[in-house]
Amino acid sequence: MEISEELQTVYSATVEVQDGEYYLLVPAREIEIGSLEVEESVRVALLPPASSTTIKDDAASSLEPQTEPDESTGPPVSEGETREVDIESIGDRGDGIAKVDRGYVVIVPDTDLGETVTVEIEQVQDNVAFATVVDRNLRQTQ
Repeated sequence: MEISEELQTVYSATVEVQDGEYYLLVPAREIEIGSLEVEESVRVALLPPASSTTIKDDAASSLEPQTEPDESTGPPVSEGETREVDIESIGDRGDGIAKVDRGYVVIVPDTDLGETVTVEIEQVQDNVAFATVVDRNLRQTQ
């Protein structure tokens, strides 16, 4: 399955029913980190839980991912890792927001929009990481 570069967030949710209608709850953290906006229309893709996907014939091998599982599962960063990132937006609390592999969000305090910085990843969660600046990369204008 190809994942769009426009992917803003990935999370698990439980389908709930209320008054005959079905709902998926969006965790507050998805709104707080700036991935989604209240009243914003979004596209939704539904995937079955990994445990419910079973294939019982020889076609299973053709459906296996073409990349190593470690590359596509879990956060694409790790604690202590150093990366150069571009600050693409500023969150409601004034922190810089960078996106790395697969649209994964990295929150970087004390940065400005458009700034390129080298960061050290300090805390990693399933859908967001927090980092500190270790070097401000100044680009020379010609």
